[in-house]
Amino acid sequence: MARGQGINQELSGVLNELWKLDVNRMKPGKDYKINLQGKAGFVAEGSNNARDSARAPLFSYVDEKKLKSMDTYAHFISLLDNYEMSTGVTEHVTKEELQENHLFLDAILKTEVMKCAHRYLVRKGLAKSDPAQFKSQLYDIWFNLYRRDKSGGEDSCGFEHVFVGETKHGKEIMGLHNWVQFYHQEKNNHVDYKGYKARNNKDTPDEDDHVLNLQFSWNGLVKPVGSCFIGVSPEFEVALFTIVFFLSDERVTKVTVKVDEYLLEIVVYRFGRSIGTSYPKMISSNNRDF
Repeated sequence: MARGQGINQELSGVLNELWKLDVNRMKPGKDYKINLQGKAGFVAEGSNNARDSARAPLFSYVDEKKLKSMDTYAHFISLLDNYEMSTGVTEHVTKEELQENHLFLDAILKTEVMKCAHRYLVRKGLAKSDPAQFKSQLYDIWFNLYRRDKSGGEDSCGFEHVFVGETKHGKEIMGLHNWVQFYHQEKNNHVDYKGYKARNNKDTPDEDDHVLNLQFSWNGLVKPVGSCFIGVSPEFEVALFTIVFFLSDERVTKVTVKVDEYLLEIVVYRFGRSIGTSYPKMISSNNRDF
């Protein structure tokens, strides 16, 4: 596997530590079940026509009781309805929503996953060792509003883009890389899963995979290829993307890592001092023969 030469070993080591600490990760087949169905077809750029290779939803079951019983998920879910979907529409953040942002950060900062990420970043001289200052750094990266669309006011932030998703001029889906949001949108009939994306037959994902490349439509717009972690906790995703964001000043950072059994490319775009977008791309999983 020639691509393996580019694996960032140090980062892989840290991410595997986070993976082991992620006690809130949901278990496939037990806490949730996905139904992969068919392989998605090609969609031309700008087109919103996609062949549906999946008649049923992606999620056939999620233990919602368990999901909502965990603090970090509960606070995460309360953030999902705080945003305007379209870029160019100014975000109005209420006091209550500001409070929800802080409650979410407080909840994830109590987890071993975020404590481990914080320790690593402090060791690298990239984060403040004082937890309150680190929280403020996280707030700037994830919740500071900025102007993504040239027209209008501050219409976006890292959290909205990555975890909630947004649309551009009503023509294109941006972001929406989170499984909990995907499940909620699917349950409310806003998202239609079209099938998994795979390069070839050997590349077919399975129901236990914690990372998936997929195609879907959302409120009538098609995302030809999206990718997200499945079942992992919000704190794991925030930790991983925050670390990659801090490690580089480049506008676009792409790193190849081996996490658990997955060979992934982690992609992080910056938007000034905040996250523009971030997502994992599955390269391969070693539980399959390549």
